[in-house]
Amino acid sequence: MSSLTTFDLPIAGMTCASCAGRVERALGKVPQVAHVDVNLASEKARIEAPDDSLAKLIAAVEQAGYQVPSETLELAIAGMTCASCVGRVERALARQAGVLEVSVNLASEQAQLRVTPGSDPQTLLRAVEAAGYSASLVDLERPGQPEADSQLRRERLSLLLAIGLALPLLLPMLVEPFGLHWMLPPWAQFALATLVQFILGARFYRAGWRALRAGAGNMDQLVALGTSAAYGLSLYQWAVAPAGSMPALYFEASAVLIALILLGKYLESRAKRQTTSAIRALQALRPDQALRLKDGKEQRVALSALALGDQIVVKPGERFPVDGQVLEGRSHADEALISGESLPQAKQPGDAVTAGAINGEGRLLVETTALGAETVLAKIIRLVEDAQAAKAPIQKLVDRVSQVFVPAVLLIALATLLTWLLLGAPLATAVLNAVAVLVIACPCALGLATPTAIMAGTGVAARHGILIKDAEALEIAHKVSLVAFDKTGTLTSGTPKIAHLQALDGGESELLRLAGALQQGSEHSLAKAVLDACAERGLELPEVADSQALAGRGIAGQVGDRRLALGNHRLLADNDLQAGELAERAQQWEAEGRTLSWLLEQQPQPRVLGLFAFGDTLKDGAAEAVAQLRARGIDSHLISGDNRGSCRAVAEALDIDAVHAEVLPADKAAIVADLKDKGVVAMVGDGINDAPALAAADVGIAMGSGTDVAMHAAGITLMRGDPRLVPAALEISRRTYAKIRQNLFWAFIYNLVGIPLAAAGLLNPMIAGAAMAASSVSVVSNALLLKTWKPRQMEERP
Repeated sequence: MSSLTTFDLPIAGMTCASCAGRVERALGKVPQVAHVDVNLASEKARIEAPDDSLAKLIAAVEQAGYQVPSETLELAIAGMTCASCVGRVERALARQAGVLEVSVNLASEQAQLRVTPGSDPQTLLRAVEAAGYSASLVDLERPGQPEADSQLRRERLSLLLAIGLALPLLLPMLVEPFGLHWMLPPWAQFALATLVQFILGARFYRAGWRALRAGAGNMDQLVALGTSAAYGLSLYQWAVAPAGSMPALYFEASAVLIALILLGKYLESRAKRQTTSAIRALQALRPDQALRLKDGKEQRVALSALALGDQIVVKPGERFPVDGQVLEGRSHADEALISGESLPQAKQPGDAVTAGAINGEGRLLVETTALGAETVLAKIIRLVEDAQAAKAPIQKLVDRVSQVFVPAVLLIALATLLTWLLLGAPLATAVLNAVAVLVIACPCALGLATPTAIMAGTGVAARHGILIKDAEALEIAHKVSLVAFDKTGTLTSGTPKIAHLQALDGGESELLRLAGALQQGSEHSLAKAVLDACAERGLELPEVADSQALAGRGIAGQVGDRRLALGNHRLLADNDLQAGELAERAQQWEAEGRTLSWLLEQQPQPRVLGLFAFGDTLKDGAAEAVAQLRARGIDSHLISGDNRGSCRAVAEALDIDAVHAEVLPADKAAIVADLKDKGVVAMVGDGINDAPALAAADVGIAMGSGTDVAMHAAGITLMRGDPRLVPAALEISRRTYAKIRQNLFWAFIYNLVGIPLAAAGLLNPMIAGAAMAASSVSVVSNALLLKTWKPRQMEERP
């Protein structure tokens, strides 16, 4: 039974004494809570409860309608070698006061923690050190690459030295098939093997001893025990051999084993480094300096010297150092690494620019709107890092296995040794078979199987504009069987355009010219649609005089010798006019959910000149996105607050399976919840009103062109408003999950097949060592195949 601990739990959201009472009652219902005292003034609850009940206490607070404030800490962990190490570090951190959640990633060698405000990082660092590892706080501004490169160089040097010292020991075995019988004298073998065993192999003894002091097992203990047994057996054989005879020595086995394991670790480190290439590529986009324009003078300054509102000069070919708005100049910006959009985007005064993008051909003057951690690039980096640090649900299986793996292997190795001795085998044979068991049973591949696939998958997705916020969303998305789309801003552009027009007097171009003349200078969205249509046709607009807004109806003005008006159906009644032959067409377009505008001539002769139907236009790729989903057996639904006519028109144009129209924002989440009875549901939206539905879905997918609220509620964010990224996000999830399953299969198979073969004497220690190294390298290499993935629309581009 857990001992009682006193928790000081911060509570957010309490506003009165009844709130405090509600929290107190909720906490009091948690099993085995001995005492609760909620203080409204300090916004804290003092609780006496079992030391393992913190998660239950937090859940009770949240179910009562309040929050436990938290902050995120990241630690760099050194010395982890396998899945057992990951579990031990997690358990050590989870036991510390104030730690709400902890996730340790073997591939990135980092721990991500959610802790209560005011938690002491030094306590956490000491807990990691007590578990046998070293830790440091991660610098949020880190690129972190020099340290990684330095470690890789050290591993390469150790590997080269191990190979150079072990090769003379292995050489006699290599030349023996050619009839050359040659052997180094025992003292030379001893000298070479000792250097490898206790200098280059010292890392295994140190890490193994730290784990042993912490009362746990890890891969380093298996390697240290196995190689020490082979080395010690050689010393014994040498000591008991008759004077003048050549004893049977196994120094080459221990030395070559260490060399092979170092080779595996080096290849593994190189491969792991590639899994973080997406993060490094994003970090490399941040310039160190900016060219600030102040008092008419340009000055190169560090980014830390900038403030919001500063004006920045960005020359052709330079990267934008900040998020901002263009004040002067015209150019194009290459945003490929940020949004995944391969085509440069035109920039002119009023347009937004993003830090890290490359300026094209023109000089731009930009006003700073976001700096440092608030830039879009910094937020993208954080999202990708958080996803790569997260632990997928399937990893729980590995965690359970790793807790018993090393003790089980030690028992199997001991059983192997005793069984061979009982069967009458020589001591050397029994020891070498036990060594083979120890060496081949490496849990490294198990620990790397899931995180390397997640890191590679989230990295390549980010490169193509798909930001996956957490590993759980990545794992669930491959099972999606139904996608629910919002309409406006998701499948449609969200800006009205002229969908239809019909002229009664003159042609369509003349109708547009007259309507455009009336709309000159107007900021209304329908006026912009008319003026855009005029610009597309290259129409020259006549002058308008005596322009007058007609409240609730439209606009009127004098164009030449004619008095014209443009507006809704009420204009017809005001001017005693009838729709006439346009009545049927108007009724048809209204049924489609279009907004109608009538162009009338008021003077000299009242009459109807024509009719405009405005509607939201489908986004490029919307039809292709729905078709791709259907090809994969995924149903599509439309959930929108718009009228039934416009929703039905969009659904028919895209061949969407079902429509839910005129839905209130509060009801969207309820519809999504009902749809979950039919399968795994992904919700795609971009607005504030979509946030509850995004949170209610199994997987929320937010358009990056939408609101921050929607993006916070979603597990996946699409940096471009391209609907084709929806099936692409589901596809990269499917491929990543497939890699996780493949990796776990091979990691388990290596051990399920290798350990019995080694115990049966069918694998010598050197082959076992090679197989162990190959298992880790193959798992990481398999995950790296994800880096070749591209969304289908990019694959089809010439």
